[in-house]
Amino acid sequence: MTAILRGLRGASWIWAALGALVMWLLLGFFAGRFNLESLIATSTTAAFLAIVAMGQMIVITTGRGAIDLSIPGVITLSAYLATGMSLGSNARLLWVFPLALAMGAAVGAVNALAVLLLRIPPIIATLGVGYIVTTLILVYNPHYRSTYVASLLTHVARDRLLGVVPLVVLVALGLAALLAWTFRATAFGKSLAALGQSLPAARLSGIDVTLVQIIAYVVSGVLAAFGGVLISARVGGAFLGLGDPYLLETVGSVVVGGTLIMGGRAVPVGTLFGSLFLVLLVTAMQVAGMRIGGQYVAEGALIIAVLLLATGRGAR
Repeated sequence: MTAILRGLRGASWIWAALGALVMWLLLGFFAGRFNLESLIATSTTAAFLAIVAMGQMIVITTGRGAIDLSIPGVITLSAYLATGMSLGSNARLLWVFPLALAMGAAVGAVNALAVLLLRIPPIIATLGVGYIVTTLILVYNPHYRSTYVASLLTHVARDRLLGVVPLVVLVALGLAALLAWTFRATAFGKSLAALGQSLPAARLSGIDVTLVQIIAYVVSGVLAAFGGVLISARVGGAFLGLGDPYLLETVGSVVVGGTLIMGGRAVPVGTLFGSLFLVLLVTAMQVAGMRIGGQYVAEGALIIAVLLLATGRGAR
């Protein structure tokens, strides 16, 4: 028992899990009832966030201030492509879905090119690429006419396994398990962590640091596009600014979940709990009647506090 408690204290994700539990209990207390259905609904919302946040986590793990601020644009553009080009047809989705993922991969490659070849700081490079993607969305928007979503996407985004577990939650859990295995058991995962801990040491150990960073940005773009496609099915279409809320929340989910903002350590399960915690926090603020500006301030303050704690631990 002592060993288990010691292991839990060493698990960086435990705080996000406890925070999510406390928020759920508080919501149940103020609502006057503890409803498992409300937790399932909240977990569904968190799953969409977690899928996208996993890509942000991979980029952040490479260290030295790496971050992907083009994610909101990729989410919105992939949603436009998924609904505007599939026209509600599952048959058309067979080529539209890979196209959306390819778009995300291309944006990720451009991000990597700007950061690694042009030596632009990641926060500036990815923000600039995000503006370019937003411009493409504005060009496409007047020609967007579809309000139909392919039934296959709707099934994944809205339906439940055996009427209980949302399918999108299973997708998020499967992705987290895959990434946890990748970081623990594959050369690429270990290279990502080594790169974030020390770039010179990783290079001297024979790791192709350039290739690893390129793959990190490409995977982030692909997961943002994948999330955008699923989100389009959830909301029933696409609209300007669809991905904007995910800019702050992806970073928040990652750092609250225990991934080091300085790089070198990724916690996929923590990102899951971090996403759930943030969604519960936003739900609580909405129930309390807090305005959207106040919600952003509260989320930002929380992220800053977690960053200060993480930076202090990293320095020690």
